[in-house]
Amino acid sequence: MNKEKVLLHACCAVCSAHPINLLREMGNEPVIYFFNPNIFPPDEYERRLNELIRYCEKVNVELIIDRHDSENWYNCIIGLEDEPERGKRCSRCFEYRLLFTALKAFQLEYKYFTTTLTVSPHKQSKVIFEIAKEIAAKYELNFLDIDFKKNDGFLKTMKIAKEENFYRQEYCGCEFSMFR
Repeated sequence: MNKEKVLLHACCAVCSAHPINLLREMGNEPVIYFFNPNIFPPDEYERRLNELIRYCEKVNVELIIDRHDSENWYNCIIGLEDEPERGKRCSRCFEYRLLFTALKAFQLEYKYFTTTLTVSPHKQSKVIFEIAKEIAAKYELNFLDIDFKKNDGFLKTMKIAKEENFYRQEYCGCEFSMFR
């Protein structure tokens, strides 16, 4: 029997480690989707992408890299630049990236998608779930609402990050979160 492919939106190697393992334990085949036009500056984007490439090769996970279309992302969050972390800007950013994830899943004819964003204790999984489920319904897809930080998920992903000597960023990725 073939394992079900799950498109796993990922922001970095650190946040991907435990979700990859958990999805595999659940009997799924994770396929990483790197679409993060919010990551700033360009060298930060490259560092995160290169770490993810290295890890995906090591653990034998397919990686799909989409364009770094920061211009459209900036257009998406216009007027929300001064919002606090966990505010409207973050929700809009989640919506933008999850929409592209759903579109990619639809294009690839995958039934399921999810995101590593929920592994972070700084992200509100409930907000991510609400946004993703609404998008999933539009494309007749299934969003796997897994809170990857639960059951020590964040600790597990940090342990793997330390063992793998991953580059660990100091902020979520967008320039508006760099100094907050």
